[in-house]
Amino acid sequence: MGRRRYHRPAMATVTFDSATRIYPGLEHPAVDDLDLDIADGEFLVLVGPSGCGKSTTLRMLAGLEPVDDGSISIGTTDVTDLPAKERDIAMVFQSYALYPHMTVAENIGFHLKIKRIPKPERAKRVQEAARILDLEQLLDRKPAKLSGGQRQRVAMGRAIVREPQVFLMDEPLSNLDAKLRVQTRTQIAALQRRLGVTTVYVTHDQVEAMTMGDRVAVLDRGVLQQCASPKELFTRPVNLFVGGFIGSPSMNLLPSTVHGDVAEHGSLSVPLTPEQRTALTTDAVTVGVRPEAWRIDDDGLAVTVAVVEELGSESFLYCTEEGSDAEVVARAEGLSSSSPGDQVRLAPVPSAVHLFDSATGARLPA
Repeated sequence: MGRRRYHRPAMATVTFDSATRIYPGLEHPAVDDLDLDIADGEFLVLVGPSGCGKSTTLRMLAGLEPVDDGSISIGTTDVTDLPAKERDIAMVFQSYALYPHMTVAENIGFHLKIKRIPKPERAKRVQEAARILDLEQLLDRKPAKLSGGQRQRVAMGRAIVREPQVFLMDEPLSNLDAKLRVQTRTQIAALQRRLGVTTVYVTHDQVEAMTMGDRVAVLDRGVLQQCASPKELFTRPVNLFVGGFIGSPSMNLLPSTVHGDVAEHGSLSVPLTPEQRTALTTDAVTVGVRPEAWRIDDDGLAVTVAVVEELGSESFLYCTEEGSDAEVVARAEGLSSSSPGDQVRLAPVPSAVHLFDSATGARLPA
């Protein structure tokens, strides 16, 4: 008999239509009027700082939090008021939540046993999940005999065998060490693309979000700021918050004053187009420059190198501006020749400058 193939669920789009969650006693909604369409088979990552509403959004979709206003649909089914057990979703949590007295095989197949799936079918699903996750040699072990990464794969296997319409993952890599996180996030992303199941993934780590998601939804204080591909988020952030949040190290945000058709910050001058000047609501503009967009230039911003962070393939120079304590971060290729105390001048690559209205935070037109 040939190997059983993973059964791909029916088409499962996810739609948040003005979905709102308000916790009693709080001044602002935890999730505020969320409109978000997730395509069938898409890997969507929810990211933002602590308290931004990303986990609440996931829990609303899972049926673990009520929806106070608006609606949520999976496919053509409105699940807003459906109990969690009727939503055909599978969750993977930060904690592995494995039963210590059960073997790996028993943990993976436990939900199927509860659902009274016949034993031969159960065994087939468990074996297929173990093959996909490279757990075949570990099926007889107990969780105590597994590494953190292996335990997380068992938790993934338990979700896979359910063959749900939607995978929900809430900070699943938080308990792993740095090296294992990088390895496991690659495995999860590859697995999701192989299975083709719609996946909503929550993380506070923007690097994790940018390396895993087909699209990334950035939230702040319960409000969706931008949902786009990782490339678009990086190259065209819609506002100051997204610009400062996405990227590691983060974008340099330089408060500037407009004089005529030029934005000035210290010794740095950035020309504005007529469209940008018209779009400004005040004479205050914020110039955004990513660390890799700086170049050494005699006419640039005067800074003093404070710390050099050597990473082998690249270096980051943490500098202070001349005449202020403001920090400027610049990236240098390979091992840097700079040392703490060096004075340099930095100018941005013109095509890589981001301009934002300081009053509204909105990105200015190109």
